[in-house]
Amino acid sequence: MTCRSRGIFIAIGLGLALVIGGIAFLIETPSLGWTTAVQRDSSRVEWADPIEVAAGAAYRGPWRMNDSNWHFVDDPAVALADDGTVGVAWTDHTTQNLYFQRFTANGTPQFDAPVNLSRSPEVFSWLPRMVFPNGGADRVYVLWQEIVFSGGTHGGEVFFARSTDGGRTFESPVNLSNSAAGDGKGRLTPRRWDNGSLDLAVGPDGTIYAAWTEYEGRLWVRRSTDGGTAFSDPVHVVGSDSLPARGPSLVVDSEGTVHLVWATGGSASADLRYTRSSDRGRTFSAPTTVAESDGHSDAPSLAVDRDGVLHLAYAERPSSSDRGYHLRYTRRPPPADSFRASTRVIPEPSASVDGRHYPTLRMGPSGSPLVLWERFPSWRRRPQGLGMALARNGAQSFSAPSVVPHSASAPGFNGSQQGLLAEKISVNGHGHIAVVNSTFDRGEKSAIWLYQGRLPQP
Repeated sequence: MTCRSRGIFIAIGLGLALVIGGIAFLIETPSLGWTTAVQRDSSRVEWADPIEVAAGAAYRGPWRMNDSNWHFVDDPAVALADDGTVGVAWTDHTTQNLYFQRFTANGTPQFDAPVNLSRSPEVFSWLPRMVFPNGGADRVYVLWQEIVFSGGTHGGEVFFARSTDGGRTFESPVNLSNSAAGDGKGRLTPRRWDNGSLDLAVGPDGTIYAAWTEYEGRLWVRRSTDGGTAFSDPVHVVGSDSLPARGPSLVVDSEGTVHLVWATGGSASADLRYTRSSDRGRTFSAPTTVAESDGHSDAPSLAVDRDGVLHLAYAERPSSSDRGYHLRYTRRPPPADSFRASTRVIPEPSASVDGRHYPTLRMGPSGSPLVLWERFPSWRRRPQGLGMALARNGAQSFSAPSVVPHSASAPGFNGSQQGLLAEKISVNGHGHIAVVNSTFDRGEKSAIWLYQGRLPQP
């Protein structure tokens, strides 16, 4: 087992602009109960002061599988309910477990201590996805990767757990992959991949869908029609050792149609692929290409609006570049059978940022998308800070990019050291935003951060 299984990211980027346009001032936002300093960024998003959710040491020894001497917190995920309740899940590598904490709309933690949801202290648990189904916070669904070695060349299994009491307790985790493959890995080359290659979504009828890829290349989907009590047999959608799938992004529209986009490893000019299921994940259509280009397309993030329009953000590295990635956006309105020509999210380059990669796209309450991404001041270094832009003019363009306040000034670099295929933002129907990030200041401190914001009112 090579130490590369920790997940080597390919986060390198093309020089593009990043603008910090915020000033701090005192403001009271009654809907969130904020009475502290709020910063307004260049997109006019109002941000409360960041909350330190968890902290730990910042030591990472050599990779020795589950006996590695690692002491840091990492890999946050976030879910936001309609009433502003926020759930945050993260991993603590010292105890090798996933933890959950719930916060009120004004940032007050609701549990005296974080809840251990994985309960697997002998096995690393990484890179969760989390959902509050149907906008409420009574149920919590979590999907993540555990580095279980089941006899294959790479360790990895995909686990699911649910809470029916708002996260106070979680039922015993269920192994959804249960194979000897390296489940949860998204391969680029035989020596480069990201862990956390998985996704979780819930349909309007409550059906739960889990998707993941494996190092060996296959993309799988399982579903539960009873709220997570039982899951169907896994469906092999696509992917093989010669054409590995990676980074699946999964959404379900209001009609119950399942939409799935993924990236492809093994080729420097790979394009994104798309399929859908009209029978609740039992079968999927023949895959089609999202957008052909000579460059390498990666890390798709898919969302669907109330009208059934699919919105997609992804990263692309031009074939003429030996450096890194910029962000692109496209959409597919019904009843079209293909995505429109893609455009760059940030059109103008700048010396202030060297690259943007690993976007997450979410829909605002007005039906306009917003994009969050990992910010790379230098393509030779790990990311630092999170960038964001809001769509405008009917998604014909995006606002000037801004930095989530304080995310770039924290000591050290962004975490997710096992792979940057993560989802760090959630948005509810009232325009509230919850963003999470981890930081690692080697030898000093690691931390999990929660940033709460509110989108500008129409």
